[in-house]
Amino acid sequence: MELQSQPQFEPELDALGHRRVTQESSGVSPSGSARLGRAPSRSAALAAEKSGLPSFCTSIAESTPGILAGDDRINYLMERLSQIDVRDRMALRTYFEQFLSRMAKVNASDLDMGGPTSTGLVWYRIDGDKKPDFNLPRFSTDECTLLILGLLSKSNISALAENNSTDFSYELPTASGMRRRRFRATAYMDMGALALNMRAITNDLRPLKSLAFHPSVERGLMFRHIRDGLTLITGVTGSGKSSTLDSIVDANNSDVNGHVVVIGRPIEYVHESKKCIVRHREVGVDVPSFKHGIVQALRQDPDIVVIGEMRDPDTISAALEITDSGHKVFSTLHTSSAVESIDRIIAEYPPSEQDRVRFRLAEVLRCIVSQKLVPKVGGGRILAKEVLWMTPSASAAIKNNNTNEIYQMMYEGWNVGQITLEQDLYRLMRQGQIAPDVAMNYANNKRRFQQLAQ
Repeated sequence: MELQSQPQFEPELDALGHRRVTQESSGVSPSGSARLGRAPSRSAALAAEKSGLPSFCTSIAESTPGILAGDDRINYLMERLSQIDVRDRMALRTYFEQFLSRMAKVNASDLDMGGPTSTGLVWYRIDGDKKPDFNLPRFSTDECTLLILGLLSKSNISALAENNSTDFSYELPTASGMRRRRFRATAYMDMGALALNMRAITNDLRPLKSLAFHPSVERGLMFRHIRDGLTLITGVTGSGKSSTLDSIVDANNSDVNGHVVVIGRPIEYVHESKKCIVRHREVGVDVPSFKHGIVQALRQDPDIVVIGEMRDPDTISAALEITDSGHKVFSTLHTSSAVESIDRIIAEYPPSEQDRVRFRLAEVLRCIVSQKLVPKVGGGRILAKEVLWMTPSASAAIKNNNTNEIYQMMYEGWNVGQITLEQDLYRLMRQGQIAPDVAMNYANNKRRFQQLAQ
């Protein structure tokens, strides 16, 4: 059953600009009963009082028939939630938002909850380590499911029903004039229950110069100097790809008059139009797919197109097509090195098409940045990166299916801005910013790093 839409109204805000939970907005009446048409059970009321969770949530969780499991159980909880008064459902969101506010307090990048394997706790990733927060209440699996369902729109629920997963963005209400706090979220199934990951999107963009690219690479990333070609920012989940991409977009936004189209699922950082007009198109909300967004962008007169992720052959083909048409394109891949990125793109196609794609990619590719966030000495993390700037030799290596030669080109190519991950890790180690054992652990090519460190 689809959740009813919620009306818009101005919530009461605390000194930090977050919604304040009052007795009226918490979904609990002065007598302590929820507006469910009947009072909650004694155990539900006691549990709600202890955790602060609106008591109707505990009451629904407790009354869910034990015979229901998997989709049937989630559909039952969804139906019960759809019958709740809108103000109560808003109270459920308000309660959840305290976990998001806590992310900033503990300097966490990610939040996880829900599903039996979370043991009813809220987990945070802090400086790369994910741990449960024992200062927050412990919830039942059904209470977690209700809290997550309360965040989803009708389209999210449809996607969840179809794919057992849905991606969405969430914005924490703030006081007027304050910068909006946004989160990237994924709700998904875990052993028949609903689980959630939310990642905080930083409001503080790093200046492009702080990323320490070689001057020739930094120049190549700017539309003013090179107006076409494909640049890829790659790395594993949590390696800071989006932050690097946003820094590049912001640098161009502040440098040249133009039009930037950002296509994402979901949209993370929202760029203010400066010298460029920046359009944000969220897949599933503003456009049905990455492919449709890219094809439609051809008719929207963009100068720069930003594709959140090249996930499949359709998206890759559309990205190559719009780059072929003379646009400057940025995108991301979940790969750990420049060579792996090239091989991954080509391998997405059947063997009969790979030569064609190889030649096409060699013509349009301008740069690959592969990065990792590495633990620093004294705490925190620091960026280590590998940079392939396309030269005629690198382009020929791709066309001739000799991508294994590209690593040595990067190793010897500092004069044109190239560097391997191992060389950058060695630099950080020499500067005392990372420990030798950490540098070795994060190296892709450990033999090469050992040679450097000798």
